[in-house]
Amino acid sequence: MAPIELTLNQSFEVERLKREIDAQTDAEALRLLAKDLLKAWFSEQANTNQAIKNQFGS
Repeated sequence: MAPIELTLNQSFEVERLKREIDAQTDAEALRLLAKDLLKAWFSEQANTNQAIKNQFGS
């Protein structure tokens, strides 16, 4: 399966946020960000799995 491509706008937003992270010097802020990103990642996986179940009725 081919990877899903980001739109141009998404690619720019990713780059902007990467630069913002690189500029961060507060370790606690980075830890909080990492935790928020983990929660968002797993929430997205759960949403995707639920959408697949709803689509295929499993």
